[in-house]
Amino acid sequence: MRVRRNAVSTVALWRAVDAAGKLQAARVVAVWNEKGDPGMAERMVDLTLTLTDNMPAHKLFQRPVIVPHYTHAQTREQFFLGTEDDRLSFATTYMGMIDHIGTHVDAFYHVNPEGLSVDRMPLDMFMGKAVCWDLTYIPDLGDIDVADFEEAEEKGGVKVDGHIVLLNTGLHNRHYPDVNRGSKMHGVEGPSTDKPSNNLFPNHRVCRDRGIAHYEWLINLEELVGKGEFMFYGPPIKIGNGSGAPVRAWAILDD
Repeated sequence: MRVRRNAVSTVALWRAVDAAGKLQAARVVAVWNEKGDPGMAERMVDLTLTLTDNMPAHKLFQRPVIVPHYTHAQTREQFFLGTEDDRLSFATTYMGMIDHIGTHVDAFYHVNPEGLSVDRMPLDMFMGKAVCWDLTYIPDLGDIDVADFEEAEEKGGVKVDGHIVLLNTGLHNRHYPDVNRGSKMHGVEGPSTDKPSNNLFPNHRVCRDRGIAHYEWLINLEELVGKGEFMFYGPPIKIGNGSGAPVRAWAILDD
């Protein structure tokens, strides 16, 4: 999907506001005007896995139930809505699932009983400048260590300083066709930042101790590798006292 600035899209304006660092409205407009050619195109990359009935989940969690609740045929027959010459029907979907299914973000409370639940975490944590590192050479169930991060950061050409760091391991494309380096959050493909072959959960324990949250089961990360710095957005559903939440995640690239 391409967005043009001369259309003054909501997404692009939101990006300008974020880049301005919460400056006053007049200064935001000034930043917007300095962006260059108003016809310059941007590309939006959807990083979100579609939620479907009985989709794969982490081994500790049950799969979701996502089924039709009411169909248009049912509601047209059962509810006489609208008028005789302009009948109205509707459809709804039942969703029974935990808050760690599909593309989602972990709240601090997920692994820390004293941590903030997702509804109390600052909204600006879930968006901002980002980079994506190429780790596709790591095999399934392989370990990622400090040296891998150092090499990926160097190859990426962007010094991590408050970025959201996304890790492209190629896992999603293969199977479904941790260290704090100054990032504010990180995100991975697959249902967990830790491998499921044991119950040690080193990444979750490190994140718990360092107060770092992360995204799980992102997709299309291969489109972000080698793009340098870009904007990432992953706002969560505001679930009261949620230990995490499904998100709609995307990135904005300057192409």
